[in-house]
Amino acid sequence: MTDERLTSVAGGPTVVRFTARVCGRVQGVGFRDYVRTRARRLGLVGSATNVSDGTVEVIAEGAVAACQELARLLVTGHTPGRTDRVELLWRSAQGNLVGFRRT
Repeated sequence: MTDERLTSVAGGPTVVRFTARVCGRVQGVGFRDYVRTRARRLGLVGSATNVSDGTVEVIAEGAVAACQELARLLVTGHTPGRTDRVELLWRSAQGNLVGFRRT
């Protein structure tokens, strides 16, 4: 991610949010637990949720570098199951998330 709006401000990390729709064989294979564990280690808050169409929606918020790392893990497909496609939407942080939940 090279969007200049997401660079550091006054020397500190900028907080961002991303939403990812992960397509492939990602339900029933430990994918959400994997995402939750990685997100918590990165200090992120958010959720990983099964969607009725067979995808998983990941919402994560935190420091830019940590969000970029989680997004990289999702996109590279080094996760349980099989990742065919990841759609990412980056936004400004909203600050209304607590912990990282698997739902």
